Amino acid sequence: MFRILIAEDDNELRQLFCRVLSRNGFTTIGVNDGVEALEALEHESVDLIVSDIMMPRMDGYALVRTLREANNYLPVLMITAKDGFSDMQSGFMAGADDYLVKPVNVNELILRINALLRRAKMVVERRQKMGDTIFDFDAFSVRRNDAEIILPQKEFLLLYKLVSSPSHIFTRQQLMDDIWGVDSQTEARTIDVHINRLRDRFRDNPDFEIITVRGIGYKAVSRNG
Repeated sequence: MFRILIAEDDNELRQLFCRVLSRNGFTTIGVNDGVEALEALEHESVDLIVSDIMMPRMDGYALVRTLREANNYLPVLMITAKDGFSDMQSGFMAGADDYLVKPVNVNELILRINALLRRAKMVVERRQKMGDTIFDFDAFSVRRNDAEIILPQKEFLLLYKLVSSPSHIFTRQQLMDDIWGVDSQTEARTIDVHINRLRDRFRDNPDFEIITVRGIGYKAVSRNG
């Protein structure tokens, strides 16, 4: 049974999320803010975090940044009353995996949680699939039907990072830190060069494409909707 940590300072809303998730087969842990979330993670095994943004002591942005800086990549679904693009941008740049705006449709909440958990499971299995295209982490290969391409390490790791979270926007800095390392002296434009190479290689692939999100970074999306 999956365990979901809910960080929400609104007691009624937190209890509602807990009830809905429990009815859908999840075990829930409710906390008031980011500080309590971090304390809970020291003692509890958790599969996913649902976090409000505006919370006392430590808000959702700070919580996600703290997790990512500690190399904790638990899926995080952010929930906020704000619906502006800049707020969404801040959430993704902090390291969130998905985003919902209040008032939350609880059915959509369940759908998004299940989708994030499926992605996390596939990453652990070291194999991704989009349509008929298979990305094999151990072989650095991309295979579709009988055609297989072995990629250089950095190119494959970059592509795998993108396809592991379809439609999730990664900033150039996130990609640089994850693929080249936080201490790398490599210039950020290296990301653009590798993205262009990947686009050239898979220009005719009918299953996925890499999209530039202006002012933020890149995402991989399915061509099949």
